[in-house]
Amino acid sequence: METNNQTLIRWTVLTHEDWSLHLAATSQGLCFIGSQQQAFDELAQWANARRLPGSSLVRDDAYLQAYADQLAEYLQGKRQSLDLPLDYRGTPFQMAVWQALREIPYGKTVSYSDIAERIQRPAAVRAVGAAIGANPVLIAVPCHRVIGKSGALTGYRGGMDMKTGLLDLEQLT
Repeated sequence: METNNQTLIRWTVLTHEDWSLHLAATSQGLCFIGSQQQAFDELAQWANARRLPGSSLVRDDAYLQAYADQLAEYLQGKRQSLDLPLDYRGTPFQMAVWQALREIPYGKTVSYSDIAERIQRPAAVRAVGAAIGANPVLIAVPCHRVIGKSGALTGYRGGMDMKTGLLDLEQLT
């Protein structure tokens, strides 16, 4: 629901085994997945300062139940991707990077330079890294599958423990 150009963002916390994730959605779809290291304040800052200025945050566990269920299935190894709608917003460059991330198959990893090549911007490896770092929907847009060219694990907005956990779940480490 949007009123007076204000977007309503519903949010919840998914706690599953060792995982605790902040989820948020607009009427258009899932717009944010934050890590267990991030608090509600990070969600509020992301929404108001970065992507949806003037938005209103309301906790609504029931509204987000379908998303929480799919994420729980993913965390249990019963699902390889989410198939509910997403509502992520960024620059055209970020959107190209995030689309390339969504094309990485479950159980596979690629390098930053692979993503730069995929979007036909081979010299933009650092910019690709910045776009990946700005990904608002962790897991749904699987930036955890991007590693350094040498095969080393690199930074992750959700923290390295989360990245390692997700790669372990997909049996990639």
